[in-house]
Amino acid sequence: MRRTLPTFLLASIMLTACAAQEPAEVTTLVAANTSTEVPEISTDGLPIDALPAVARTAQTACPYLDTTWVADTNGQRVTGYGTDERFSTPSCVFYSFPEEPQLTVIIREMATVDDAIAVVDWAAPIDSTEPAEEPLGWSGGRRGGNTESGALYAVQKDKTAVIVFTNQDQSLKAQLIAEETIQNLGL
Repeated sequence: MRRTLPTFLLASIMLTACAAQEPAEVTTLVAANTSTEVPEISTDGLPIDALPAVARTAQTACPYLDTTWVADTNGQRVTGYGTDERFSTPSCVFYSFPEEPQLTVIIREMATVDDAIAVVDWAAPIDSTEPAEEPLGWSGGRRGGNTESGALYAVQKDKTAVIVFTNQDQSLKAQLIAEETIQNLGL
């Protein structure tokens, strides 16, 4: 996975700039930045490899994906669905006739860029996936399905990671669902 600016370099530049100022000025600088910049997104407290736990009978609609659109895009009838509210942005799980989910969508809002990269690296290890660079500005990995597992599409931008697992063979379906999720949530 590519990185645009190493975190340690950014941190050392910020520390050097702060060390040169008086403590009172640092306090003023931090207070001024806190009110004008986007607040830091905290994690949901779940481990990097957290998966949603959603029962087939939950029937809680996904707030950012339409069930009919999911059925058409993933190519299977949706017989059950639900959300996992433990995640900052609820994760959505869709079922069809098989026991396992047909589609799982996970959005992780992490505390750091490195944490978001770690989520994508967990879902789409670089040694077993192809690069994924869509939509523009997002980066991660993709893999088509095989006899052991379905396809996946996992991308990260800034502190946000979007992971899509599908029981289908084509990673294009997972990509389309990831792009729709990113668009609908304005990420």
